[in-house]
Amino acid sequence: MPNVPELTEDERTQLLADHPDWSLAREGKAIERTFQFADFSQAWGFMSRVALLADSHDHHPEWFNVYAKVEITLTTHDAGATGGLSQRDAKMARAIDALV
Repeated sequence: MPNVPELTEDERTQLLADHPDWSLAREGKAIERTFQFADFSQAWGFMSRVALLADSHDHHPEWFNVYAKVEITLTTHDAGATGGLSQRDAKMARAIDALV
């Protein structure tokens, strides 16, 4: 796999400023956000839309769903030496945020 550049500290700070509903996870190697919906149908519809975005971005989230709650984690497994945040994650967060 090609090595993708990790975000710099300044880029990571800007990412969080641009997307205040996301927070750092995994010691700064990922971002995460929890979405709450009215019911399972709305949560599933949101996940379906995110899945289509992920395919078009060729960057797929890690996620967890229970009833009306969807938790999403974004990280780039081939960033840096051991994975981390990259521009792929910033673009995906922006696209996901545009859905809600």
